[in-house]
Amino acid sequence: MALSRLARLGALATAAASFLVISASSAPTPGAEGIGDSYFPSLGNGGFDARHYALDVAYAPDTDRLDGRTTLTARATQNLSSFDLDLQKLGVTKIEVNGRRAGFTRAGDEIRITPPGVLRKGREFTVTVAYGGIPEPLGGPILFGSAYGWMKTADGVFVVCEPNAASTWFPSSDHPADKATYDIRIKAPKGLTAVSNGRLVSMYNEGDTTVTHWRESKPMATYLATATIGKFDVKTGKAPSGIPVYVAIDPVLGNSTSVDVYAVTAEATDYWSQIFGPYPFEETGAIVDDMSDAGFSLEVQSKPAYSAVRNETTIVHELAHQWFGDSVSVERWKDVWLNEGFATYAQWLWAEHRGTRSAHDSFVAAYGARAADNPFWQVKVADPQRDTMFDTAVYNRGAMTLQALRERIGDTAFFKLLPTWTKLHRYANANTGDFIRLAEQISGQRLDDLFQKWLYTTGKPAL
Repeated sequence: MALSRLARLGALATAAASFLVISASSAPTPGAEGIGDSYFPSLGNGGFDARHYALDVAYAPDTDRLDGRTTLTARATQNLSSFDLDLQKLGVTKIEVNGRRAGFTRAGDEIRITPPGVLRKGREFTVTVAYGGIPEPLGGPILFGSAYGWMKTADGVFVVCEPNAASTWFPSSDHPADKATYDIRIKAPKGLTAVSNGRLVSMYNEGDTTVTHWRESKPMATYLATATIGKFDVKTGKAPSGIPVYVAIDPVLGNSTSVDVYAVTAEATDYWSQIFGPYPFEETGAIVDDMSDAGFSLEVQSKPAYSAVRNETTIVHELAHQWFGDSVSVERWKDVWLNEGFATYAQWLWAEHRGTRSAHDSFVAAYGARAADNPFWQVKVADPQRDTMFDTAVYNRGAMTLQALRERIGDTAFFKLLPTWTKLHRYANANTGDFIRLAEQISGQRLDDLFQKWLYTTGKPAL
């Protein structure tokens, strides 16, 4: 049917208006300075999705100076006029985007980068940052009052970065919701060993230094990256299942560790593979360093890092994190019980496996250990707040939640739930609501009351 001239003009005007709206909506804008985490508003970055980090770092233990060059490959999630990276303290000398010089400004721990042209939504781009200086560890109430991050040792450096210290040594989108793969090249003086994530690709000498290249081919949260350097006795091999094992132990510790780290690492990795689902990474192992200032161990991806191994329980806890925290990571830090509650519950499962105490008895003991007026019961596990996100309640009441769930839905459903959870969210991120929905789906039960009582309500629950 032919349109009248007036109708045609109206149609053209409508189309033009639509075009203007579309054009306005696709205009390039700056990426957000943070990913939207209430605990760490400026951590992570908006406007892009990190895909791969190529880290080149050179460290001089005698001066504690780090010189680095980081190339991040990312995909723009909007038309970007500028974007941020997180980097604390270290000085930046040059930035390139897609091989061309880019402008940048600093505001605290944020680097605002202005590329030479618009970065189009859906397109991949690279940003290369040259930087250097003396990294400073972080401190404060978050991690048991302990220092963490890039920490100098007698012969090198111990690098453990949960929750917000990866950006003390490389520019990044420093939040677990933005995972990526990694190539990490570490240049250190000859005679020292540099240990990082994934598998060892190559090691060669360059003058009076040794360059070590590690590759983590599975997505990894920034806080799980390490570049630990020092003198280590290294043992490699395979677990009974065939999973490669790499264990590095500081010789200063000698026989001070009361546990065979290599043997327990191999055994626990295989056992958790039966309970939690297939091991998610290419290699398992451990880094045991003489670091008195760090009063904790950390679930570094593929090789948990121990400031000193206290007992077998510590090892099985950190290895359980390879599934709960490393492969399946939190979307926001308030859900950290999905990491720590599960790893603590793994300790109870290990005791049950060893035949020393049932998980039920561990639950009863943990429940009875504190009176109703103990501050322990005043932490809301599902949202413990930033400065108490690693409170013992997150660990132990989180584990109690899982045992309460197990006793409610039965062993068949419970031990189907755990590997289903790790399979469903493998190499990705999840939240507490996701876990509750899956638990209800697998059990066929309404579980709101159980999770409300154990995770969302303060006070000592009635049994």
